[in-house]
Amino acid sequence: MNDAAPAPTPAPAPRRARVRAPELIGTGGWINTGGKDLKLADFRGRTLILDFWTFCCVNCLHVLDELRELEEKHRDTVVIVGVHSPKFVHEAEHSAVVDAVERYGVHHPVLDDPELATWKQYAVRAWPTLVVIDPEGYVVAQHAGEGHAHAIAKLVEELEAEHEAKGTLRRGDGPYVAPEPVAGDLRFPGKALVLPSGNLLVSDTTRHQLVELAPDAESVVRRIGGGERGFGPDAFSEPQGLALLPGGSVVVADTVNHALRRFDPETGAVETVAGTGRQWWQGSPTSGPALEVDLSSPWDVAWWQGKVWIAMAGVHQLWTWDPESDTVAVAAGTTNEGLHDGPAAEAWFAQPSGLAATEDRLWIADSETSSLRYVEAGEGGYAIRTAVGSGLFDFGHRDGDAAQALLQHPLGVTALPDGSVAVCDTYNHALRRYDPATGQVTTLATDLREPSDAVLAGDDIVVVESARHRLTRLRLPEEAVRVDAVAHRTQRAATEVAPGTLRLDIVFQAPSGQKLDTRYGPSTRLLVSATPPELLTAGSGPGTDLFRDLALNPALTEGVLHVSAMAASCDDDPDNEYPACHVHQQDWGVPLHITADGTTRLPLVLAGMDA
Repeated sequence: MNDAAPAPTPAPAPRRARVRAPELIGTGGWINTGGKDLKLADFRGRTLILDFWTFCCVNCLHVLDELRELEEKHRDTVVIVGVHSPKFVHEAEHSAVVDAVERYGVHHPVLDDPELATWKQYAVRAWPTLVVIDPEGYVVAQHAGEGHAHAIAKLVEELEAEHEAKGTLRRGDGPYVAPEPVAGDLRFPGKALVLPSGNLLVSDTTRHQLVELAPDAESVVRRIGGGERGFGPDAFSEPQGLALLPGGSVVVADTVNHALRRFDPETGAVETVAGTGRQWWQGSPTSGPALEVDLSSPWDVAWWQGKVWIAMAGVHQLWTWDPESDTVAVAAGTTNEGLHDGPAAEAWFAQPSGLAATEDRLWIADSETSSLRYVEAGEGGYAIRTAVGSGLFDFGHRDGDAAQALLQHPLGVTALPDGSVAVCDTYNHALRRYDPATGQVTTLATDLREPSDAVLAGDDIVVVESARHRLTRLRLPEEAVRVDAVAHRTQRAATEVAPGTLRLDIVFQAPSGQKLDTRYGPSTRLLVSATPPELLTAGSGPGTDLFRDLALNPALTEGVLHVSAMAASCDDDPDNEYPACHVHQQDWGVPLHITADGTTRLPLVLAGMDA
């Protein structure tokens, strides 16, 4: 006779929608697996998280950082697989994807899907998108955009408990195989600066250091930073932009630390001058004491009109840091992603990544719109203008009149002595030139591997060849290089929609144990616009509902729908006076083709599953 109490009955597993996961297909093959090809069946028994990303996308880079803790904590039950799904033509090159995996410290398997086969199989509509597959091979959740790590961590814990109880969980090492380390003085350098001594300072991005080189641009004088990712006095995290301040010190865009640091070349000291180390989210302060305001992936910096201007790539804005008052503030941009000129407060950018100051203009390499833009000051304040480029979806390599010239994801811009500007046309592997006097775009040099910045050194221009891990010295040519013109559009297939009224539904399900935060009013936000604006005759503008009826213009057959959605959720615990809250947000650019047999409903998944 056994007097022991009976074992407690396990709590029933939570009921959730499940859809059988499609196979993983990509003609580019697998990276970080030691040469092994993987199938969906290889992940059976683990929770599989598919991260649909493309390396041009700063929001995708944010998600890589968000997933690092989850990846480490659940390494024996969870496998993350990056599904690289390109936007730009250059991103479809396998060698470029291999470079990006190393550049951004991706420590999990990556499927290279240049033809977007797996993207289409999983009905993905935006970068980044995360898909969670349970240990039995069923899709149980989808999340678009940033800020979902806490929700996925909760779901992972539930899946672990559920499948351990069922006997369908398999623990063990994952399929990740680290690549062999590569020697060299630089590894994916980002930006460069000529110091008053004549030496060059380079942000050695992947090694989390600054490197001072002699004027020959090759000999290492010293390294600044310990070489490991961090946020201490001897540590950076993927630093990028550099700007010389009037007193001789250098301000550094410490990109993944979401901060500005100041480096003193005389003493070697490094201090934080702006940012908290936390990423800025919607609703956070946009001005105030520099060390108390969050920033978001500052990519470049420039000294202009008595302040440090910041290319805040992570939120598609320009900010400033004023060393005199020790404050930061938004200077231009709304956080909406796109190309829209006008007064600074109304302008739209898309990952501004390069800055160059002249007396009357601040030039901007606006990477995701493949454009060259500038800030100019007038009596009514600052205004934003576009010199080259037309929007998020058109890119290529075409010289000639600026109105029809094309770039491909430029990351750097340099003011030249004659009043023109050189553009590091990164994904075209070229150095381009725009002359404001003539309105002409020419090509100065080709066969540069992902140039990301350039600086003048005497009569030469020194180009940061990021993917060749070196600085390359060029003579500024008097004649332009002739190239065959080529134009591209992003290769995502358009969504076919019926004419008339289109129902837009943002699918959002609060994570387990949370609810929408309505303590201070509506906790959701939806902003809709279109390119061209005439595509919508009704339904554009802001609102608080996550659904909208859009009236399509019967005179148009195609266009792009721009959708920005946000939802805030908090712990659903009435006894907790200070519940933890989280913001979920995503921007979509959805190409539309209007046809009689198209759909009348457009669901965009922010978090959850579309019923």
